[in-house]
Amino acid sequence: MDDLRVLADSQGFFTRAEALGRGYRDGDLTAAVRDGLLVRFRRGSYAFTDVWRGLDDVSRHRVRCRAVLRSLGRGYALSHVSAVLVLGGIVWGHCLDRVHVTRLDGRSSRTEADVTYHAGKLTEQDVVEVDGMLVTRPDRAAIETGTLADGERALAVFDSVTHLGLCTPEDLFARFEVMAAWCDTRRLHVPLRMVEPGADGPGESRGRWLFRQFRIPQPVVQHPVVDADGVVIGTSDWWWEDYRLLGEFDGQWKYRRLLRPGQDPGEVVFGEKNREDRMREASGCAMVRLVWADYSRPSVTAQRVRRLMGLA
Repeated sequence: MDDLRVLADSQGFFTRAEALGRGYRDGDLTAAVRDGLLVRFRRGSYAFTDVWRGLDDVSRHRVRCRAVLRSLGRGYALSHVSAVLVLGGIVWGHCLDRVHVTRLDGRSSRTEADVTYHAGKLTEQDVVEVDGMLVTRPDRAAIETGTLADGERALAVFDSVTHLGLCTPEDLFARFEVMAAWCDTRRLHVPLRMVEPGADGPGESRGRWLFRQFRIPQPVVQHPVVDADGVVIGTSDWWWEDYRLLGEFDGQWKYRRLLRPGQDPGEVVFGEKNREDRMREASGCAMVRLVWADYSRPSVTAQRVRRLMGLA
């Protein structure tokens, strides 16, 4: 199946029709799936198991997007969560088992198998092409994704698309005003007003949402800390100037990003601890560090932050 592997390497998958066109039979595909060589991730679409298992959920979703559009044709555009991910944005807390599309003909919405079809008028100005796929523009994709969940998850998406430069906060507000009468859109005014293009990841966005929920003053985002010579020694995710408190979110993705090829993970952790010590000494501030588990106990986490701020 080397010819099919070459095809899968180029587009992430191959279809039943493509396999049959190369002389394979349905029985060959069934046997390959049974033997663990192939994965049939949707009807008529296959990937090689060793490659599929090496993909994370986001990468798998992008492959699903391409396969879905291949089967549907040019009458559809990726939208909502699927559009955000294909455009390069980050989502948090959304199920990635279904591909979201919007009909270009404006017909009614429905859900079937692994695809959610959304109703909504799309003009040429609402759609761009990414790697051969039609995708709704970042501002529209973000607003529509926000309507699918709560304000916390919406804020994570809004921060992501603006931080990555896919659109500006002004673009989001403009799109919001156009779509204000749409279902579940009006409640997005709170996360929209909280957008911070400097927020580097959903962990930081979730922290700011927690602070708002518990009436903790909103911090400055991505605050540079300098030493006595004016040299930047670190950047704090959050900074409360009036309370002399720095804050950082620690997620595994952060340490993976900092880890160089062949480097011991312990060296990265030690380096981060040393950076924190230097930042505290240079600024004269306390430091609070949050991890994912802290968001599962929001009241306790809020009390901890308040205690460090002297607001308990």
